[in-house]
Amino acid sequence: MADNRYAASTGGVSRRKLLGVVGSAGAVAIAGCSETNTGTENGDGELSGEVVVKGSSTVFPISDEMGQRFMEEHPGVNVTVDSTGSGGGFENHFCPGDADINGASRTIKSEEENHCAENDVTPVEMEVAGDAVTMAVNPENDWVDCMSFDEMAQIWREGGAETWADVNDDWPDEEFVLYGPDTTSGTFDWFTENAVGDAGNHRTDYEPTEDDNIIVEGIEDDPHAIGYFGYAYYEENQDRVKALAVRESEDDDCGEPGLQAASEGAYPMARPLFVYPSEEALQREEVAEFMRFYVENSSADWIADEVGYVPASQDVVDENLSTLEETADN
Repeated sequence: MADNRYAASTGGVSRRKLLGVVGSAGAVAIAGCSETNTGTENGDGELSGEVVVKGSSTVFPISDEMGQRFMEEHPGVNVTVDSTGSGGGFENHFCPGDADINGASRTIKSEEENHCAENDVTPVEMEVAGDAVTMAVNPENDWVDCMSFDEMAQIWREGGAETWADVNDDWPDEEFVLYGPDTTSGTFDWFTENAVGDAGNHRTDYEPTEDDNIIVEGIEDDPHAIGYFGYAYYEENQDRVKALAVRESEDDDCGEPGLQAASEGAYPMARPLFVYPSEEALQREEVAEFMRFYVENSSADWIADEVGYVPASQDVVDENLSTLEETADN
């Protein structure tokens, strides 16, 4: 389970503090450094089998890229990656034993651990990157460039504001058009706990989806729309939506969403991202080798350059490798 390094993601410490779980990229790991495989092999002596990955739409771009790169080195292995939401992945696929790995944009919940235990599935937590949850509006929105947590809570809490003017008299008296992650999403859970927080529950009268591209499209199509998602989806669509800077309180400086700001703790909606392989699946060589590849490459520069997330620090990589070796040897 998560230790105190992850407390910022669960509300245990101030969100302005530097997240210990994200850091600058360490030395680029050698992809797939193991040249000899001792596990499942086909008739040619090559690694073979199938690895099934479900879970977070935010973690999906990393896992998908890892899967493609791994299959290039091990064509006998088929890695399938599906975006189901963190909670949807745990509930419907991973804990029932139908997936080998679940991506999550927040730590696993105790009820999810219990569900897994009922099916003799043992999740193994590995932090693989850092993210900056991004609040976005339509490019025609010229009345707001920065929002505080309190202003976001007024918009997104149950029974909250209905128009922009309800939050700020200087903003237009026009109703919000709201887009956000589904309730099965780890991003939904993180935002509800950390931004809505004491203001109450997340409102339900918005357009929920597990496809972040739909959120982008919705914001793009309406000048009064607002929504949130992982930073990678903003980076891919900077010409279609406008990202807001964020401050935790009215007395704080506004922090722009970005990878450097997230790694330095200058952006208050930075958070860690995880994958959870099952201990049982790691006993299969193709899963163990894929996770070794995943962990070794999680500190690589291309995580930031090509996927749009903060690479894991080398200390986290080393800790994950140690956990992997211990678990796969059981």
